[in-house]
Amino acid sequence: MYQEKNYENLLGTQGFSDKLLTTHFSLYSGYVANTNALIKKLREVQSGTPEHAEMQRRLGWEWNGMRLHELYFENMSKDNESLDDESRIAQKIRNNCGSFDKWKEDFIAVAKMRGIGWTIFYEDLRDGELFNAWVSEHDMGHLAGCKPLLVLDVFEHAYVFDYGMKKPEYIEAFFNALNWKEIDKRFVK
Repeated sequence: MYQEKNYENLLGTQGFSDKLLTTHFSLYSGYVANTNALIKKLREVQSGTPEHAEMQRRLGWEWNGMRLHELYFENMSKDNESLDDESRIAQKIRNNCGSFDKWKEDFIAVAKMRGIGWTIFYEDLRDGELFNAWVSEHDMGHLAGCKPLLVLDVFEHAYVFDYGMKKPEYIEAFFNALNWKEIDKRFVK
């Protein structure tokens, strides 16, 4: 079964109160627990039954809630690991998007869209293109065949304690807390 990861190393991150982070860690913990519970029950229930069908539908929500939060927390650092202009991801962003600033402007525009969900910077594994995308729900809207490189949670629980409804201020704090070394590792992997 899946083990909950500890992200307490993020406590003290500038722009994110410990209350916000610990509440967010609790939410993530629930996704891990529910993913494990669903997997266990799916192994016990008879395939083809209505119960099996509903649990299968729910698994995508819980699973992606678990994984997206892991990617989100792991692409953050309280040490502000800024982008190395010579890193492979920086070069790819410039080649694919024209400039880092142009890419960032687009990412922020996607993140500011009305609604709840995720903003994800993807790499198309087939053609190598890079895309910023909006994902409305954990289990809906993902780009098939693409790898998440950078994940931003834009559900209100990710910022409302600290920023109220001031999503742009949260996005700015998020960019200040990015761990570009982790994002470059995801790209190279």
